[in-house]
This record gives sequence, structure tokens and C-alpha cells, in this order.
Amino acid sequence: MPDREAFEAARKKIIGIDRQRLGIGTLSEKTVHAILKNYYAPNEDNQEIPIENYVADIFSQGEIIEIQTKQFNKLRDKLQTFLPLYPVTIVYPIPREKWLIWIDEETGELSKKRKSPAKGNPYMVFPELYKIKSFLKNPNLRFRLALLNIEEYKILNGWSRDKKKGASRYDRIPTEYVQEVEIDCLADYMQFVPFELEEAFTSKDFAEAAHIPVSLAQTVLNILYYVETVDRVGKKGNMYLYEPKET
Repeated sequence: MPDREAFEAARKKIIGIDRQRLGIGTLSEKTVHAILKNYYAPNEDNQEIPIENYVADIFSQGEIIEIQTKQFNKLRDKLQTFLPLYPVTIVYPIPREKWLIWIDEETGELSKKRKSPAKGNPYMVFPELYKIKSFLKNPNLRFRLALLNIEEYKILNGWSRDKKKGASRYDRIPTEYVQEVEIDCLADYMQFVPFELEEAFTSKDFAEAAHIPVSLAQTVLNILYYVETVDRVGKKGNMYLYEPKET
């Protein structure tokens, strides 16, 4: 379970900073990244630590933590260097519930909050995992999926008549740390296989059970097969049949 008190302390620490001054350490970071970094490492002496020609977000007690909000492919060189030396945990924030707030580009006026109907879930990490697939079996690699409630601020500067389509995202402010999903070893990937899928199933069956799109289910199963959580046991038409691997 997330430490709600520690998360609120990290929130207050970062949101109180004047974030308009760019280019000075944490002041150039986006808020989600900065809050999570201070949640996992309240002591700033453990932040931004040079290691082997790279800079680790956090280095504490012989372990590295990287906060990565997107583009895991950018971590490949770091992982190649860090993993032979230290355990590495990648923290990946996922918006669980999101409220949109629009900023008028000319006046700076804020719209009322509107709750997005979309809800995030842990499966959203799998397209990112695919980008670092070759590292997933390394015993030094771990993940923390941080499901957050978030307020997202966007600038009304898009190309559509209401200026919303193609608009720029200004920032995301986490309001609550709802759930932390841990992947500490390969056996932990079994938590992503819905319990009702006991017999052979397709990616379509998986999508229905997990309440995710088929395209995402295909990516999830690609990874689950690679880390030996599921077996391919045949085909149904042009789709693979999978079964949970016996432990």
C-alpha cells in the first residue's frame, strides 16, 4: 500500500516550488516526476546521483530508482550500464482517474474540472515493457506501477474550433496515490492473468477478461509469453491459444 502521508508531504514540497524558473535542477521537471522522486527519496542527497557516466534519479542503500513517465526505450543505455552493478527499480506512473482543466492561452483563466471517463489500469505499462523486452528477465530489474489520481492541465491552443484537438499538455498534478503494483520477480507477472482464464484462451478472450482492447491484450500476452508466465498451446484460426504456465 502507498504511504499516503509521505505522498502528501512530497506533493506539498513540490507544488510549493515556483515551477516557472526552468533549468535549475528539479525546477525543470514535470510535477508527476518530481513528486514521485521526492516520495521515493525524501532525502535530496539521494537524488540525481552520477553513476558510470549517467545520472540516476535516486541512488540509496545500493539500489537505483528511475522515475519514467514514458518512452522506456530511452532507458536502454542506462539499464545496460546499471543492471550489472545494482538492482534497478523503474517507477511508472499511470493515471487511475483523471480530471481535465483547460487553460485559456490569452487570459490564463482556468476552466472547471471535468472528469475523464477513461480509467487507467496496470496493463498500460506493457507497451512500455515491450520497448525494453530484452531486459525483463534480468533478476536485478524491478517495477513499481504507481496508479495516481491526477489533475491534467491543457492549453487551449489546438487546431479545432474549440481549440481542444491537438492542444498542448501543460502539466499533470497528482492528487492521490491510489495503488502500487509491484513486479519484483518473474513470478509476479502471473498477477496480470485474470483468474477466470484457466483453460486455453485467445488474445480476444484475454481482452474481455481483463477489460482492455484486443491490441493491448496482444502486447500483454507477447510479454507474458516471453517471461514464461503463459504457454502457447496451439491456434484457433489465426490466433494463438494460451494457457497459464504451471509453476
